[in-house]
Amino acid sequence: MSSPGISQPALNKAMREAVEFVHGEGWDARPSLFALVPTELLAEQLGQWDEADDSPLTLVVQDSLPDNIEPGSEQLADYVSRLAWPPEVAGVILAQEIVFRDTSNPAAKPSPARLFSGVLREEGVELTLLQLRPTEEDLAQAGPFAQDEIQLRGGPDVAPGIIAALRYGLEQEPEELD
Repeated sequence: MSSPGISQPALNKAMREAVEFVHGEGWDARPSLFALVPTELLAEQLGQWDEADDSPLTLVVQDSLPDNIEPGSEQLADYVSRLAWPPEVAGVILAQEIVFRDTSNPAAKPSPARLFSGVLREEGVELTLLQLRPTEEDLAQAGPFAQDEIQLRGGPDVAPGIIAALRYGLEQEPEELD
């Protein structure tokens, strides 16, 4: 299902909302999975429309992730690739905490980070962002509201395996319930 206005800018906006949601939950959190539903469709179903809401997509948090799945694991990638999303779901975002090593700097030590990966059904519309966890030194230097700052990095081919797993789940037909 493809809806007008559901493109890269829509995914970018939804990704930012997911980042803010997860950031508000604090560090050391379990992975979070979000279905992206066209806001217009959701408003029609609920019989409510907020003219002030200019978001083409609404995040719907999925609470069904098994407790035993660790972030950054093969089990998580396998789990999300086995999900089959109904056609009303325009895309998916997965947020997880990982250990990141900057390969462009051989002296860099691994750092805790959050990885946000999102895809839309529209071919080629995807985004991956990385949020490094600030160190105690970073927080002390930045001042009293340093915890509120969100610094993101992005680029092509950051997490191709996760992107492929999310996209695969969008391409599958949901099984009929008996």
